[in-house]
Amino acid sequence: MLTNQVKSQIRDVYKSIATSLPHFRSRREQNYMVAEISKTLAGDYDKHRKIIVVEAGTGIGKSLSYILGTIPLALASKKKVCIATATVALQEQLLHKDLPFFLQQSGLDFKFGLVKGRQRYVCLAKLDAMIGADDSQIAMWQNKPDQSQIDKLKKLRDDFQQKKWNGEIDTLKNPIEDFLWQQICCDKHSCHRQVASHHHCPFHKAREDVETWDVLIANHSLLFADLELGGGVILPEPEDMFYVIDEAHHLPIVARDFSSAQATLRGASDWIEKSTKTCTKLQNQLKTTHIISPVQAMLDLNAELVTLLNQVASYCDAQLPLFNNPESRWRFEHGKLPQPLLIQAENLASCSGKAVKQFTKIISVLNEAIKDGELAKHLAEAALAETGFILQRLENLSKLWKMLAKEDNSKGAPLARWVELLNSKQQDYLFSASPIEVGYMLESMLWEKAEGVLLCSATLRALNNFNHFAHQVGLSVNDGSRFLALQSPFDYQNNATLFIPQMDNEPTADGYTEELAEQILALIEGEMATLVLFASYWQMEKVTDLIEPKLKDIPMLVQGSMSRQQMLAQHKQRCDDGKPSLLMGTGSFSEGLDLPGDYLTNLIVTKLPFAVPTSPVEQAHAEYVKAKGGNPFLQLTIPDASRKLIQSCGRLLRKEQDYGRVTILDRRLVTKRYGKSLIDALPPFRKVIE
Repeated sequence: MLTNQVKSQIRDVYKSIATSLPHFRSRREQNYMVAEISKTLAGDYDKHRKIIVVEAGTGIGKSLSYILGTIPLALASKKKVCIATATVALQEQLLHKDLPFFLQQSGLDFKFGLVKGRQRYVCLAKLDAMIGADDSQIAMWQNKPDQSQIDKLKKLRDDFQQKKWNGEIDTLKNPIEDFLWQQICCDKHSCHRQVASHHHCPFHKAREDVETWDVLIANHSLLFADLELGGGVILPEPEDMFYVIDEAHHLPIVARDFSSAQATLRGASDWIEKSTKTCTKLQNQLKTTHIISPVQAMLDLNAELVTLLNQVASYCDAQLPLFNNPESRWRFEHGKLPQPLLIQAENLASCSGKAVKQFTKIISVLNEAIKDGELAKHLAEAALAETGFILQRLENLSKLWKMLAKEDNSKGAPLARWVELLNSKQQDYLFSASPIEVGYMLESMLWEKAEGVLLCSATLRALNNFNHFAHQVGLSVNDGSRFLALQSPFDYQNNATLFIPQMDNEPTADGYTEELAEQILALIEGEMATLVLFASYWQMEKVTDLIEPKLKDIPMLVQGSMSRQQMLAQHKQRCDDGKPSLLMGTGSFSEGLDLPGDYLTNLIVTKLPFAVPTSPVEQAHAEYVKAKGGNPFLQLTIPDASRKLIQSCGRLLRKEQDYGRVTILDRRLVTKRYGKSLIDALPPFRKVIE
């Protein structure tokens, strides 16, 4: 239960913040959000299901609401708070602005910081090995570095040793090529603190700091990395933590992608054969006889793995007509592999599982030998990095083939399974497997374990209800979880107009793109700050070609022609100079784009954001819904389009005094039965429909 002490503490902090912020306005919605979060997480509504889902419209101040609703309660109940976000921008806002301000104003004593994954830190042992890379160590690297790259790596090492750099990729003054960083970054398998050069490991130093924090900021991927390990490995134990999952509309996709696996056939055979050389080398380097048995078993398993992978490749070679499509992809209907392939998948799942266990034994013997001082420092570090790299790949291979061979639960959705033909130096096949629905997984990984969870975003509902989102994340409106929709305090009726003009063509018609160009030219006439959102790059480029010759003094800022940062800087500069500006972007510009005041007064949405199910996971999901007697368009496509359309229209009003017009150039809002429900789910704009 929420104690009177915590209640009065929250009220006092809120008053302190209100008096210190100029132009602060106390909002009923914000007060209500704070109260509902703290009461839910304290167990006032349900002691066993402390989960609340909040859609907080723009302008409510959700960051302050969840900080105020969680931190005082967490400190009083000796719990920690983990705030997980989808974007770096929000992490930086929390780290550099929101939490320092709250710490200063609240009078509370707490520590906070940003938790990063291992891959954000350099591995000093790998860095040393790369600088001195010779043929005996080269098996672990994707490409042997050239001299200019080695010089760059030497500079990194010097900067670290001279304390000019802390070992994080995010603090590098000069960016490093991604492929090069991948070969020197930290990974869980190569991390051994007993090795001398690991004593000053930037990652372990950062982890020591994490243990002292009361509030942890992380991204969604790091959250899932911890949950997949059972929780409490990277982050504190779930039962000791209140989770705040901000930008929660991303959660279903992140969870799905994190649980998927993929690997090639012939590419895997190549690195397995390289790993055989590593095993033989270790047997020669180590004096202990304990290494002989696991190495011999591993050599046999490697040979078996290569044989099995080659058999699958031969099977695929015989099925080439099935790859004769634009994606060069063979998706297995209802996730079912053909019987010959299923038998091969079962064999590979069994063999790769044994290989992981056997290779883990080899690493265990290696660790003991290092402890006993059997290996010279440079040999020990190279061996750990090399074996860690191999184990990581083996685990991924094992995960994939287990997912391909696994029998699906008749009560749930099948896994999506597919294979793609790759034509590079050698013809190869990329096998993939992914869950379609992740709700059951989130239930066991998070909802059941956490002390309490808040999921929030400005856009979670579709068609004015939480049903679609709740199903996606494995919650239910009657399972004890709380659902709260708070309307934006903005005056949409007086400050913004929704305009749907008369048009001759719907998006499926041949003349639509030409009419789109004509409409956009008319709609930007006399306007100073315009953003046009397109459903595809193809259509954006086509329209750009049509209208560019007809524009007089307005340069077009088109997504892809320069970085997003450059585009927005040029757009704002033109607006500041009193010159008209025109931004052209696709779906990625419909989220996280903040252009308040006079930086955006004219928003044009060209087309309803219906996702074409081109990805194999989306196709498998639609197939599953259909097999269950459902309608994929009504159950998946429409709710998804509703949420995306609300997000797109949300670009217009960012502050209370903002104003402008939203135009949607898609007559299906008027002519189709589903159109009314999509319009009704939008903010209550003043409507003009021709």
